[in-house]
Amino acid sequence: MRARRARGTRATGALTAAAALAALTSCATGPSLENQGAVTAPPGDSRHLTIGSAGFTESDLLAQMYALLLDRAGYGTEILSVTNREIYEPALEDGQIDVVPEYAATFADWLNAKANGPKAPPVGSPDLTTTMTALRRLAAPRGLTVFDPGRAVDQNAFAVSRRYAERHHLRTLSDLGRAGLPVRLAAGDECVQRPYCEPGLRKTYGIDITAVDPKGVGTTQAKQAVQNGQDQMVLTTTTDATLDQFGLVLLADDRHLQNADYIVPVVNRARAGGDGVTRALARLNTVLTTADLASLNRKVDSWRRLPRDVAREYLESKNLL
Repeated sequence: MRARRARGTRATGALTAAAALAALTSCATGPSLENQGAVTAPPGDSRHLTIGSAGFTESDLLAQMYALLLDRAGYGTEILSVTNREIYEPALEDGQIDVVPEYAATFADWLNAKANGPKAPPVGSPDLTTTMTALRRLAAPRGLTVFDPGRAVDQNAFAVSRRYAERHHLRTLSDLGRAGLPVRLAAGDECVQRPYCEPGLRKTYGIDITAVDPKGVGTTQAKQAVQNGQDQMVLTTTTDATLDQFGLVLLADDRHLQNADYIVPVVNRARAGGDGVTRALARLNTVLTTADLASLNRKVDSWRRLPRDVAREYLESKNLL
């Protein structure tokens, strides 16, 4: 990540990607569940914390906001970008990384598959309480603490062109199902099998998906295909910052098909599970919304501003710095 001016913060940019990955890979197996004393040990309060970012805009922004809030609370911080969850999650267990922004349902399912095998039934669900209960149950034996979710959620979402929505009076996915329109969907290959994509759209909303156009999730090519009428709908996310550029609008998931992917801080309990970190990061929960996060993403992706500057400006605007 890039250097930051905040007190107590130093950049990890001096670390090469290869060196960082090598350091994390060396501990990628993490301690065994049988030997993890952090499950019962009191929560720790290390004064220097490494914050992990998954390397995409939103994760970078969240990591920067976490760092700034922790800096203000008197901690020294650094940010390390590791794009592979298979590497950064074991590093989190092992204390090489102390804090990461995660997504409740996705992380719950990931930990569940890690613990119970890739064919284990999903534990993430559209219900936030159910999802958080499952996530915390899976995280605790690994020495991880999951803080409370805030208001911001980054779920799968579906967008159509603004002209298409206006022509057919569409505001929700239920409206699209009732309209009976044939829909070619721009999405990833896996959409044809995943219950929250094509099968769920058919079952929950009665949408007539005629084909899945394998252009990826929220890619430029996928959005252009909807913009020019080749496809009618695109799979993206609720915090997509570029929809306006393509003349697209989201259709509301009014029957709650998508999982509760609320943003949650996850910490190594033995190093960062104490009240100081909890209080510092909880301050973001009361202000950051899904719309805010989409706007922040737009400032980085479309306006080409640096994540650290956008994060600082936002926190200052909310009187958190």
